[in-house]
Amino acid sequence: MANLSGRVALVTGASRGIGRAVATRLAAAGAHVVAAARGENAKGTADAIREAGGSAESIALDVTDAAGVDAAVAGIMAGKGRIDILVNNAGITRDTLMLRMKRDDWDAVLQTNLTAAFTSVQAVLKPMIKQRNGRIINITSVVGQSGNAGQANYAASKAGLIGFTKAVALEVASRNITVNAVAPGLIDTDMTRAIAEGAHEEWAARIPLKRLGSPDDVANAVVFLASDEAAYITGHVLAVNGGMYL
Repeated sequence: MANLSGRVALVTGASRGIGRAVATRLAAAGAHVVAAARGENAKGTADAIREAGGSAESIALDVTDAAGVDAAVAGIMAGKGRIDILVNNAGITRDTLMLRMKRDDWDAVLQTNLTAAFTSVQAVLKPMIKQRNGRIINITSVVGQSGNAGQANYAASKAGLIGFTKAVALEVASRNITVNAVAPGLIDTDMTRAIAEGAHEEWAARIPLKRLGSPDDVANAVVFLASDEAAYITGHVLAVNGGMYL
């Protein structure tokens, strides 16, 4: 198992689903995890990590608030003196066909899923460059690779995140900072459980591995990319989709 002892990780959107699993697995590998979400939503994640013997704290963070992101990173630096891992997981959907999509639906998804990643990465780069070490992992989506009807805004945000990952990876590689992305397919979360049971089974049948992924499947990929074992990997998009998109 990866050893992340002594490292400090910030995980956005850490209240449930993939974000909670990522935070939990990073802590299990030894990292001190700062679980971030709006309001008090990440408190349960941090509490569960500590109950399991890990090290964690929760912070209230709206990733679309640039000043709030800067303040959160400054707070981590003041308390821990370093930040080693950033996982940009926070994201939203506002699905509808293109002809019906309102500008607000477009702007909200791009702001949360893509612009917020820019803000968070920019906030952590200075301390990471000073440390000459860091791991940045952006959670994109299979939809950013394949597209999906009714998700033009979401697909654009996630495809943009892939290009962003590759560009930043080239900029900071000389400072021993790696920047990678994980692209989940259909994952069994609260959101997908809301799909009608028949549709749920239909989607599973289309996946070569014949099942939906679990949040832990994604978390395992993130922990690997955050570890020393992945030190020579940067600018990569790791697909965790059961063969859904090849």
